[in-house]
Amino acid sequence: MSKFGLIGKNIAYSFSRTHFSDKFDNEELPYSYVNFDIETISRFPEILKENNDILGLNVTIPYKEQVIPYLDGLHKTAADIGAVNTIKFYPSGKIKGFNTDYYGFMKSIKPLLKPHHTHALILGTGGASKAIAYALKKLHLSFDYVSRNAHSNVKYLYSNLTEEDVKNHQVIINCTPIGTYPNVNECPDIPYDGITKEHLLFDLIYNPILTKFLICGEIQGATICNGSKMLEYQAEKAWEIWTK
Repeated sequence: MSKFGLIGKNIAYSFSRTHFSDKFDNEELPYSYVNFDIETISRFPEILKENNDILGLNVTIPYKEQVIPYLDGLHKTAADIGAVNTIKFYPSGKIKGFNTDYYGFMKSIKPLLKPHHTHALILGTGGASKAIAYALKKLHLSFDYVSRNAHSNVKYLYSNLTEEDVKNHQVIINCTPIGTYPNVNECPDIPYDGITKEHLLFDLIYNPILTKFLICGEIQGATICNGSKMLEYQAEKAWEIWTK
């Protein structure tokens, strides 16, 4: 039986396997969906060798950037973003990377944006944050990164982010895994007292449904949104890429 799958680390909780397995059952499609939980991306070629019936893969933390050297090519958007979350296998044997994260994020945040939502903070600088930055550019929102470590493109460190900085960025997006199940009592270390009812907090995490990050925002009166809709939209887009 031909298969699709997910490449990642510590992915037992994965949305993708449930989503696609249900889809295959409901639509009586002759496919299976497998989690490839690997300790290091160097095992990727081995996975391909052992599973020569793979038609497509999703890619999650921490391999969205690390997988790129193993691919034969990138779709323009994935190249612009610098991260891949979908891989398509062609009959020729070539494999190509795509990014559907930006699409899922854009589609899920768009209905929540108000005219005063002009400045965003992106928490984290990994592969997911690159797709979010790409989407924010498309939505004409300016943004700054917050990171633990100084980089050339990072304006704020968690250690020096002030309440005033938070007040001045009415959209805050958590692109880190902080707060993911089972570590549900953790949240990004930002001054939450700077959040107002004018704010929109978006968390890419979907398990738990309400992260501590979102709860802290809700207490301050902010609009909140988790990553579940984004996941559904990016999965639909991945399916479209695999099957067209």
